[in-house]
Amino acid sequence: MFNESLKQLSKRLAKKEISSVELTTEFLERIKKFNPEFNAFITIDEEKTLTQAKQADQKIASGDTGPLTGIPVAQKDIFCAKGWLTTCGSKMLSNFVSPYDAGVIERFDQAGAVNMGKTNMDEFAMGSSNETSFYGPVRNPWDVAAVPGGSSGGSACAVAARMVPAATGTDTGGSIRQPAALCGISGIKPTYGTVSRYGMIAFASSLDQGGPMAKSVEDLAILLNVMTGFDQRDSTSLQREKEDYARDLEKPLSGLRIGLPKEYFAKGMSSDVEKAVEQALDQYRKLGAETVEVTLPNSPLSIPVYYVLAPAEASSNLSRFDGVRYGYRTQIYQDLGDMYRKTRAEGFGVEVKRRILIGTYVLSHGYYDAYYIKAQKLRRLIAQDFKHAFSQCDVIMGPTAPTVAFDLGEKSSDPIQMYLSDIYTSAASLAGLPGMSIPIGFGDKNRPVGLHIIGNYFAEARMLNIAHQYQMATDWHQRMPGI
Repeated sequence: MFNESLKQLSKRLAKKEISSVELTTEFLERIKKFNPEFNAFITIDEEKTLTQAKQADQKIASGDTGPLTGIPVAQKDIFCAKGWLTTCGSKMLSNFVSPYDAGVIERFDQAGAVNMGKTNMDEFAMGSSNETSFYGPVRNPWDVAAVPGGSSGGSACAVAARMVPAATGTDTGGSIRQPAALCGISGIKPTYGTVSRYGMIAFASSLDQGGPMAKSVEDLAILLNVMTGFDQRDSTSLQREKEDYARDLEKPLSGLRIGLPKEYFAKGMSSDVEKAVEQALDQYRKLGAETVEVTLPNSPLSIPVYYVLAPAEASSNLSRFDGVRYGYRTQIYQDLGDMYRKTRAEGFGVEVKRRILIGTYVLSHGYYDAYYIKAQKLRRLIAQDFKHAFSQCDVIMGPTAPTVAFDLGEKSSDPIQMYLSDIYTSAASLAGLPGMSIPIGFGDKNRPVGLHIIGNYFAEARMLNIAHQYQMATDWHQRMPGI
């Protein structure tokens, strides 16, 4: 059952072919078996998890069921969950047990899902390889010598290794999409503001966005239906009508216009990734789509813009923990602020310290106009490039990452090369656009390759349709590591 879809598992539970306790126990056994090698989870609490599974079985028995009732879901350890250790992958929060639930956690609880535990991540979501965690690196289940990507590497690994059917992630510059690509799973970052950031520990508040990670696009639609919605406690949450993201999954693709940015197909992409992307585009043409060349002239600047703006916001967030400004419970962030001040000197890892330094520098007197203001202006130009491109196409496609997963330690001493892992994903984040990654094959050393799909604002249902039709014609999403 560990390779079945969420819809299949939900049907089994509704027909009482299996109980949530039995299903949850099976996945807990897989976690016990594989987590010591992959290090995908920071916190597991069987008692809490099985209690939720029993409650789900009671709901099912009473006829009170939904698509996720009784389904095990892992939560990235950036979401506060009441009674659970919530560390953000940092030594600084290594003893912080959250007294309240994040908005995302509340939504999963209301849907009857079962919390399988908290997944490993780059410290404070700052990283592209999941090597900066205080709890040690996560290993890619396709090849334990490789990174899983980051910062949501623990979630990506847990889904790829079938330790859970689905997991949450967060994406600031590519932290859902890049690990999804490197681990051979599906993941989506929705339009900024559609998923509540209440109780999601901030990295860069104008960029951070939660989203789901799963084996298939159909599963993503089911998860997104639960995760999205207005939250008055989050000042960046968008108030708009609730929608069904699965509504268009079966629509044919005839007439679809796929934009191929010439900047994405220039130098930088490895030949094995390029080959897989071209084969995926050929498949789309067979499905009735046409491809058109578009241009995103400012996209090459997305990495320097991102690494001015994100560290600046991170520096501000980590030093102040401003509960009022960012819509979180003030007392909780006061507590975190106290912990920050006590452990500032020794509590952070190298990457967090590096980004705080960068952020402090660009916000300092004499450099604010030269760097921060200029980066904000370029951010606007990047968004305008996308607006122009979408006048010529329906979606934009390209590689999710320039290479397949690199080896553990390969880029640890070269932060520039590490940052370039997000070269194709950061622009959509800066523009607040939805983006997703789906598996499309394998490259060097038989490591997965992902296709990046970018849509216009609030085009998630259309993007999911486009990706689902590809998955109905291929089987890359059904493949799993030989473990």
